[in-house]
This record gives sequence, C-alpha cells and structure tokens, in this order.
Amino acid sequence: MLTIAQAEDRVSTLIAAARKAGADAADALYVCDASTQVSVRLGRLEDVERSEGEDIGLRVFVGRRSASVSSSDLSADALAALVERAVAMAREAPEDPWAGLAPADRLLTGAAPDLEADDGADPAPAALRQRALAAEDAARAIAGVTNSEGASASAGRSVIALATSHGFARGYSTTGYSSSASVIAGEGLGMQRDYAYHSTRHFADLETADAIGRRAGERAVTRLNPGRLASGAMPVLFDPRAGASLLGHFAGAITGAAVARRTSFLLDKMGEAVFAPGIVVRDDPHRIRGLRSKPFDGEGLPTAPADLIADGMLTGWLLDSASARQLGLAPTGHAVRGIGGAPGAGATNLHLAAGALSPADLMGDVKQGLYVTELIGQGVNPVTGDYSRGASGFVIRDGRLAEPVAEITIAGNLIDMFRRLTPASDLEFRRGVDVPTIRVEGMTIAGA
Repeated sequence: MLTIAQAEDRVSTLIAAARKAGADAADALYVCDASTQVSVRLGRLEDVERSEGEDIGLRVFVGRRSASVSSSDLSADALAALVERAVAMAREAPEDPWAGLAPADRLLTGAAPDLEADDGADPAPAALRQRALAAEDAARAIAGVTNSEGASASAGRSVIALATSHGFARGYSTTGYSSSASVIAGEGLGMQRDYAYHSTRHFADLETADAIGRRAGERAVTRLNPGRLASGAMPVLFDPRAGASLLGHFAGAITGAAVARRTSFLLDKMGEAVFAPGIVVRDDPHRIRGLRSKPFDGEGLPTAPADLIADGMLTGWLLDSASARQLGLAPTGHAVRGIGGAPGAGATNLHLAAGALSPADLMGDVKQGLYVTELIGQGVNPVTGDYSRGASGFVIRDGRLAEPVAEITIAGNLIDMFRRLTPASDLEFRRGVDVPTIRVEGMTIAGA
C-alpha cells in the first residue's frame, strides 16, 4: 500500500503522461484497499481472509471527447500502455457537450478538514476472531435461538488519491471496522433469522461483541410465529434500520443525473415543501469519524455540510460537474466515482433530524398499525414515486407493539409519504444513512 504522498505522486505522474500523449485535460484516481476478515460458525473458525488490492483509473479529454480506462497493474509499462489506450479511445469517442473537469477555481485549496477517518490501528486476526466468537456466543445464548449462520469481524484501511490536470493532487486515508452476527430461531418451517452489525472508522468506537450478538438473537426470537395483518389504510412506523431506505430514495431523486434526464419524482420541486414543516434532512461529509466523511469529492471540490431539506423545503440538488453544466448550475461538491467511468453524484453522511416525540409516544395513539423491521424487494418507481414493497415486523395495537407479522405488502407514493412523515427522537449515527423511528400516515397495507 502506498503512502498518501506516494499515491499523490503516482496520479500526478499519470496526468503528466496523459498531457504529453496529447490529452487536453485529464484526471486520475488511485484507490488501495487492504482488509482482514475473520468468520466463525457454531463456535469454530470458518475462514480468515486477507485481501489487498490497488487500482488506478485515468480519464482523458480530447476536446469534448473523453474516455476512461483503469488498471490494477501499476508498473511503468502498464501505465504507459494505459495512457496510450486512453488517448486513442478518446479521439474516437462521440462528443459530449457536458463533459469536462470540475472548474479550476472551485477545487479544494488550503488545509483539508481533519475528519479523524484513520485511527492507525491494525488489530491482529486473533483479536478479530475473539470478537466474532463472542458475538456468536452471545447470540446463541438467547433462549429460542437454535442455529447460527455465523459471525464475523473485520478491519481494513484505504488510501485514496485524486489528481487533475488543473494542478489538483490530494489524498487521504480511512480505516474501517465491523462486527456482525446472524442466527436462526425456531424449528422446521417456523424458523426465523435475523442479524445485527456495527461498522465504525475507529476500532475503539466499535460496539461490544456481546451487545451485537444479543441484539441478533433477540431480533430472531421475536420474529417467531408471525401472523398476518388485515388489509387497509393505517399508520406505518419504520424501525431505523428499515426507514433509512426512504432517505435513500430521496437522495436518488435529487441527483443531478436524475434531474437532468427528467427521471425524478421530485422534478420541479426545488424550493417547494416536500416534507412537513420542521423536517430537516442534512448531508454532512465533515462528520467526525463518519462512515462516508471525506475532505473533497470525486472531482476535487471541497465538501461541506448542507441541509438538503430545511423546514420541509427542498433546497438543492446533488450535482457533479457534468450534470451541473447540463442544468446551468454550479457543482455542489457531491461528485462520486469509482475507478472506471465518469463521476456521478451522491450524498455522504445523510440523516433525517430527530423529532420531539419518543418512539413510544409516536405510536401511542395508533389503534391499529404496522411497525416495519424489514423490507423486501425493490418495488419503487423513481419517476413517479410509486412505492410497493414486501414487509415484515409487528402489529401496533392500542399504542403498543403486539405480535409479529410477515408476508405483508405496504404501498403508497413517496411524495405523499414524505409529506405525512413524522420522525421520532431516537436518532443515532450508525450508518451512512441514518434516520430515527419514522411514522407515515395512511399507507395501504395488503395483508390477510
């Protein structure tokens, strides 16, 4: 694995070679990932996996024509061939009026924010194994758990560097740790499975293995003997684990590509009330130790926190440079990219701000409703916002959680769902997309 300085030098050298070969402009991205994962099952070591790979991608422009190539071979000969191939491909590519690098005057300059994304730790495989075993033991100790799909613990480190022919060359590193357990409760056709996991940037922040295991076991046991729920319109509450997907649909609808192509159900909603008054949806790439925190985006623009929804109003799109040009707007520092291909746009650490009521208070007046803990399928139309997904969870009866239910379909339209959405007060930052418990009024339930 290269150091950050070495990675910056590598992408800068590649840019210089591309310009020398005839490219009018270019950018290059280096990514190296190294990780160790230990898996156990039924108290025995099942697998120890160590992986390390580095890749470099080059995008070149000849006029308005562009091409992208990538390689996992970083030798001098391989990179020289990469440059020649990229320039030759660009000369034959169709013209794209929106293609090009991010504006030079908008690139990150000066010191980058310290996001505490790399803790420098390197836990040994033996320590990961003990954590995985402890998580599975805690899950299997829950009464009613009858089998295990296993538990795991992992540790990894990444180095990322980006350079452009405008003179930008910056890099950063991140660490990542996770622990999980998945178990089965019950017997025969009545078996139910569930899981729990936690991921962090710092090893010291990782939840204890016992807590992860107990949560997995308790979730599986509470799902036993599910029934059906009568069809009708009723309030639906989403557990934070399931509710995060609603915010994912929102983020997808405000990306530049969806708006430019007119394939978004939030098209023409800029500056309008999309959620109820008081609702805030915030994207925060500067969250300390955040799972998606980063000092600059996929094109070298500085990142910054932003309220995408403020007091219920839609305030802006997520734009990379190409979609910004197409819409006649400025890029917003939300470019995302892989090693190959052009950048797109996306959110970083996205969350729905907490409300004033506890989850118990939020369901306190529900005579009959549904508390969703798992969603199944992909029945969401990004153009119209029509929403229909399989679900399982628990009946809400007289303001309290009652028996488990499964094989239910919940349906609505995301535009209506967002306007009828109320967040609870139990927000925790545990994922890349975080929400508290959410209540949505008047969804259609297809059950028994």
